[in-house]
Amino acid sequence: MKLITHNMLTSKGIKNVKEGFPLKIQAEEVRNVDIDFDREFISKTIPKLDWNALIFAAQCVGHQEDLPETLPESYDSDEDLLKKLHHILLEVEVVNGCLECPETKRKFPISNGIPNMLLNEDEV
Repeated sequence: MKLITHNMLTSKGIKNVKEGFPLKIQAEEVRNVDIDFDREFISKTIPKLDWNALIFAAQCVGHQEDLPETLPESYDSDEDLLKKLHHILLEVEVVNGCLECPETKRKFPISNGIPNMLLNEDEV
């Protein structure tokens, strides 16, 4: 699971869960992959991210990469920051572990990079 995906996942479908976001990543196996840097893609992706959730996810997997606590207004012209974001969003992959709902503590397994967010009948 790439951290860019984490920014879109929620456990809001669970009965009585109000927000279900951000999910806590508990990584058992993390892999780094090499992906060519695409400045335009990263620049266009950043405004769509929940910055606090990204920082939280990066901290969970030990890859905060000196990211600032808040997104600078001039991020688009900061090549170093864009490369750090490229790395954390696209090159850090959680292979095995789980995602944890912040409200219920329900854990969703991640196996071979794929999170299983299926709910049991009694949870919906």
